[in-house]
Amino acid sequence: MDTGYRQSHPRSGWAGYLDRFTGPGATPAELWLQFLPALGALIAAPGYASTLPIQWTGLQLGLIALLGLDLVGGVLTNATVSAKQWYHRPGQGWRQHLGFVALHVVHVFLVAWLFRGGDWGFFGAVAGYLLGAATVIVFSPRRLQRPVALGLFGVVLLCDRYWLTPTPGLEWFLPFFFLKVLVSHLLPDSAENG
Repeated sequence: MDTGYRQSHPRSGWAGYLDRFTGPGATPAELWLQFLPALGALIAAPGYASTLPIQWTGLQLGLIALLGLDLVGGVLTNATVSAKQWYHRPGQGWRQHLGFVALHVVHVFLVAWLFRGGDWGFFGAVAGYLLGAATVIVFSPRRLQRPVALGLFGVVLLCDRYWLTPTPGLEWFLPFFFLKVLVSHLLPDSAENG
């Protein structure tokens, strides 16, 4: 059973880059769980899009592949004990967490621009909800962060299904995007939620 905090500092060299991404001390099982499904999504996402009667550009298919890799890998990586301990270590406060979230507005911009024909209403609604929901989660009392995050994620699922028009070829984007950012990344390890 895995109970303790592992290595707290990234290694030097190339291994250190991996540590800063996955969390220092990630076990081989954690690494397989993070990277194998992400590589599957790298292939499956553009493979699925290619079955649709849409003339995709190489840029669009490449971005679909990268989004699949990033979102599936991000959901799983950010859920591991190693990543939780790394991204929620001492010194990582609301600024770092909201900074991570703000970087993901680029994902929404690219989808609005390249896949929705410059749908800036979609961009504004999704980016605004992302930043607002993340702020609510981060500033909620620690004991309430998990139910708040899951409730806000539930709103995303309802809006994605009943309010927003799906993005052809990327119907999976919003659920995986918000699962990665609001639930997997922002929530600390459950042992720390007391």
